[in-house]
Amino acid sequence: MSDLKIALDEAAGEGIISSDQAARLLPYLSDRNIGALAATGALSELRSTDAPNPLEETEAPRFVRGFHDVLITIGIVVLLVGLWGVANHSVSLLAIGILAEILVRRQRLALPAVVLTIALVNWLVQTMIGYVDTMPSLFADFTHGAVVLVAPFPIMLALFYWRYRVPLSLALLLFSLFGLLLAAVFYAVGSMLGSSDVLTDYPLLTLVILFAAALGSFALAMRFDLSDSQRQTRRSDVAFWLHLVTAPALLYSTILLVLRLQLANSGVVFNNLTNVFFGGYLQAFTVLAVVLVMMLIGLIIDRRAFVTAGLVSLGLATGAILRHNDAGLDKIGFLVLMIVGLVVLVIGIGWADLRRIVVRRLPLSIQGRLPILR
Repeated sequence: MSDLKIALDEAAGEGIISSDQAARLLPYLSDRNIGALAATGALSELRSTDAPNPLEETEAPRFVRGFHDVLITIGIVVLLVGLWGVANHSVSLLAIGILAEILVRRQRLALPAVVLTIALVNWLVQTMIGYVDTMPSLFADFTHGAVVLVAPFPIMLALFYWRYRVPLSLALLLFSLFGLLLAAVFYAVGSMLGSSDVLTDYPLLTLVILFAAALGSFALAMRFDLSDSQRQTRRSDVAFWLHLVTAPALLYSTILLVLRLQLANSGVVFNNLTNVFFGGYLQAFTVLAVVLVMMLIGLIIDRRAFVTAGLVSLGLATGAILRHNDAGLDKIGFLVLMIVGLVVLVIGIGWADLRRIVVRRLPLSIQGRLPILR
């Protein structure tokens, strides 16, 4: 039952209006979006006027308020895909803007807001790739090309967030700023070292830079997360999106950096991920250890993204260990699936209990700053 209907029923019960008037006012006011959330979109604003449910999962943003949102979202996707095929890019951008004005600014629909934000990013990606394709000189200098490619993203996303206050757009804005800074760093390093492709010429330095960027992204996500330990405001929504990207970035930058150092010390050439993950016992157990540490971090801060991000690496490391123990090749795949599935179920079912066990062993000063135990 909506807050508007509750208010009208209470007004009728107190004799302010009649029951018939209340019934007639409800669709009238609903059609005019009266009684919906204010469109301020402040980060400290509550996600919804609905009463919080103590049993409800509070980690993720609330995307859907009903099948109406799903139906509208399907229409958005179909329309934009159709426009992309028959019209130029400017028409697609105009359509995104018009739909955002109606569905995001006026009606405050969460799922369409997410889809339109993703559509804007996709438009930017396709447009910039098309531009870079027309500039052959940018291919010759990767670092310079990366700066040019990323530069428009912060501007467009900042305007989109300023207008519509979508948490995902703020998270993507922050990531685009990180990307621009990262591209600038690679450009500066390449200029100092006289290299137009730092990623290929200096792989170890590249991994150190990427690891530092992932740590910075994690620190930013935690800043938003710890500012709303109750998980009730839009700050938590922004943190959700930041963690969703930061978790795999931090995981794989850590794994690749550690394994690069290990393989370099052993004289093994670092060719590709397959060689790294299946290089031997030491590499497999290293991957396993990093994954478990990331899962522990996710458990402490109550973010499941750190668990799901490590599932592929967990499967690869488990498969490598089984292979070195002469497990039958025809059974390795099934054993890996069984083990990973069991880990997911144990963590998923016992999340709250496991988190209580771990968090309560931390210093009280740290416990007080973490998301509340449920």
